[in-house]
Amino acid sequence: MDLRAVALPIGRLLILISLFMTIPAAVDLVAGNPDWIVFLASALVTGCIGCVATAAFLRSASRFNTRETLVFVNAAWIVFGLAGALPLWLSGLKISFVDAVFEAISGLTTTGATVLTGLDAMPPGILLWRSLLQWIGGIGIVVLGIWLLPGLRAGGSQLFSIESSETSSKPYGRFEPFMVRLLLLYGVLTCASTLLYYLAGMTFFQAVNHSLTTVSTGGFSTSDSSLGQFDDLAIYWIAIVFMMLSSLPFLFLITLVERRVWRDAQQVFFFLRLVIAFSLCAFVALHLHDTGMPFHHLTLSVFHVVSVVTTTGYAADDYLQWGNLAIVLFFLLTFLGGCSGSTSGGFKAFRMLLLISYIRVLLKGMVRPHRVAEARYGGTAVSASVIEGVLIFALLYTMTFVGFALVYALAGLDIETALSASITALANVGPGVGDVIGPSGTFQSLPELVKALLSVQMVLGRLEILAGIILLTPDFWSER
Repeated sequence: MDLRAVALPIGRLLILISLFMTIPAAVDLVAGNPDWIVFLASALVTGCIGCVATAAFLRSASRFNTRETLVFVNAAWIVFGLAGALPLWLSGLKISFVDAVFEAISGLTTTGATVLTGLDAMPPGILLWRSLLQWIGGIGIVVLGIWLLPGLRAGGSQLFSIESSETSSKPYGRFEPFMVRLLLLYGVLTCASTLLYYLAGMTFFQAVNHSLTTVSTGGFSTSDSSLGQFDDLAIYWIAIVFMMLSSLPFLFLITLVERRVWRDAQQVFFFLRLVIAFSLCAFVALHLHDTGMPFHHLTLSVFHVVSVVTTTGYAADDYLQWGNLAIVLFFLLTFLGGCSGSTSGGFKAFRMLLLISYIRVLLKGMVRPHRVAEARYGGTAVSASVIEGVLIFALLYTMTFVGFALVYALAGLDIETALSASITALANVGPGVGDVIGPSGTFQSLPELVKALLSVQMVLGRLEILAGIILLTPDFWSER
């Protein structure tokens, strides 16, 4: 393995990070907040390290193969997380380095879990940096790198599929045309949501921050009460629309705009049916718990269901107070997710469809053993290797969830918090279930070891587990 091939793009990504840091530095400078010096210093340190790495490996680096690609994707997320934590750690927040890393990783992976309180009075630079981290993480560090670093474009489609679980990323013959359309769509969604939020009553700064974290399905807000600070149904519905759009495959949205045929619509319709079903159940739970205006209850129900299933994590109310039915519903929702090739995390809809199809085949085989039946997706038969991959992913997903939960329980967390923390980190959802890390709580009180492990688990979830776990296998590092 040639690690020099990895070091060069990592160095260039550090330069990219340093450029992003100048944005909150400028905002704090205009606002008269002294943290602009912290952001500028962090940008200089990060940029210098990136320049040194780039200069050192510019002539010696070789092309990526499969192993270098996997190492680079993991390293990019870890390095970007550590660098993103630097200004948070050095700022006036006075938090530990573990807390700073947790916050940065939570932002980059668009998880939305936080250790911070007092957001309403927090300096604008810190708030914007958290939102920028989520916006960058939503589109993907690698995608931005491919766009800005020509050396990565040769393996662009492979890098993108590892990071986003999108497997049909070459509809235009080459990856570059798709990447340009993807970035353009992401930018248009961000600008459109900013405008609508502003017209609905947010300040421009609030609108920018919330558009960055809505389109990325990240969920960071400028207030401890999240979107509940506005208590405005129009804002909730704007958030619903853009969270839903961002949880659909971007390739699907692109083909809709271009009026082209897209054959993988099955997961989209399945996902929409899932949202409708859970929203109706949540509406019943809320309406039984509290008498009020039906449309208001419907809005809150749809908003929170969409927020959790898209792994955004916004909150307008403490839905855990809606009764036991709501608690069960929202805990189940944390195990689900959006569509492949979107900004949302979790157990993607296409995997659920494949598992359902495979289970149907098994049941048919039990009733009629001699009948030949095949698992199907999108009207075509699915190969055994694809089914095997989904089953392995489901097994690893379950084992990772349970394994980390057991470690958290051994570290002193109660079983409810341990289970909830594990799945909310793995699925990149954000708020968990319970009094400690629920929609009205934070992760601040958790032990440092737990927060460090949660940071690892968030990266594992963002990279679809396999891309991270494979680095732990001896065969991966063997030269034979």
